[in-house]
Amino acid sequence: MVALLFILFLLVPIAELYVLIQVGQWIGVLPTIALLIADSLLGAFLLRHQGRGAWRRMTEAMSVGRIPARETVDGALIIFGGALLLTPGFVTDIAGLALLFPPTRAVVRPVLVGWATRRVTIAAMSVRTSPGAPSGFDVDGTATEVEHPSPRLQS
Repeated sequence: MVALLFILFLLVPIAELYVLIQVGQWIGVLPTIALLIADSLLGAFLLRHQGRGAWRRMTEAMSVGRIPARETVDGALIIFGGALLLTPGFVTDIAGLALLFPPTRAVVRPVLVGWATRRVTIAAMSVRTSPGAPSGFDVDGTATEVEHPSPRLQS
């Protein structure tokens, strides 16, 4: 996790600056700025378009009584992709565009779901097996109902 944060907060901005400088030297400063603005506008358009489609698929799934698991993951990927597109820089724009296209989401979705499943399983196992964990959970199903007198405030 620390390595991921290191990459996100240090290496991505350095890569963005390098690519911006290279593109600026290749096509000029004003065309580079215009390209960044066009990327942001395209990102906003694609985010709105893909987001509406994901919302429609989610409501259709719920209307037929199906849990919209895939649609929810797609919606999260679309929001994340849109945020990357709205962030200035070409590296994040490429990643954001990739997340806004359905074929790429189909590749990323199982990886994300697998990662999240492992994280939830590990968290659930650590709560269940950690010493000092709250004993209010009936893990083995041996709880019985006990009649208690009505609670009274102590004076």
